[in-house]
Amino acid sequence: MQFRQQALSKLQSPEELDLPVRFARPQGRLVLAVTLAVVAAAAFWAFTGSVTSRLSAPGILTRAEGSYLLQSPYAGQVTGVLAREGQLLAPGAPLLRVSTDRGERTVSVVAGGRVTSLVARTGAVVTTGADVATVERVTNPDDPLVAMLYVPGGSGGAIPVGASVDLSVESVPREKFGVLRGRVQAVGRAPQSTAQIAGFLGDNRLADRFTRQGNPVAVLVRLERSSATTSGYRWSVASGPPYAVDSTTPVTGAVRLADQRPVDWLLP
Repeated sequence: MQFRQQALSKLQSPEELDLPVRFARPQGRLVLAVTLAVVAAAAFWAFTGSVTSRLSAPGILTRAEGSYLLQSPYAGQVTGVLAREGQLLAPGAPLLRVSTDRGERTVSVVAGGRVTSLVARTGAVVTTGADVATVERVTNPDDPLVAMLYVPGGSGGAIPVGASVDLSVESVPREKFGVLRGRVQAVGRAPQSTAQIAGFLGDNRLADRFTRQGNPVAVLVRLERSSATTSGYRWSVASGPPYAVDSTTPVTGAVRLADQRPVDWLLP
């Protein structure tokens, strides 16, 4: 009976058609306005803003002409080492004396440069074609160092010439002296094989390391010079390390890529 009385009462009372309909509370309108503002700001930033990204790659400090492995053309016993590591030799300068079954022979450097490592020692027995030294091609001792980075093959096209590069040098504490500054001077056109890298660096182990994830593209980085540092190069910390950096030092380079609009990531 209670529900019947309520139904009759509803039929007898007129509909409240003259009252305004409330579609949203004031708080809801505020939330909607804020949401629209955020969406508009995000869309504006997507079309007008820019995002900076960096590509990290391993590498090494070297000279622009690279290094080569000197191999013995003779088999025999080393009777004398005629040069020392770090010494600058002219083209054709003698490096070793080797006693062979046809008498004593001299092993000479092919191209002039600095001896970065000596494998052969007095008394050692060498075979024909054995590695005896690594020689860095240096025409002028004052020629600056460069950094050679090896980036994944598919990433080379994204690196613009002139891009800034921050180089973390393995022998220099980054927390104390910062990073070495440089700029991309050249980007290889095609990925390099292990043999090509070994031929330039004069080091098979480094070549194996740089090709561990596939054949990379070589990126030549010119180091920025500075007369205010001991090393002669510019660092993120003004003074830099209180000592010089040398070739054959491993580095890790962070290459700044071209800025992109966020909307470019969504467009094909």
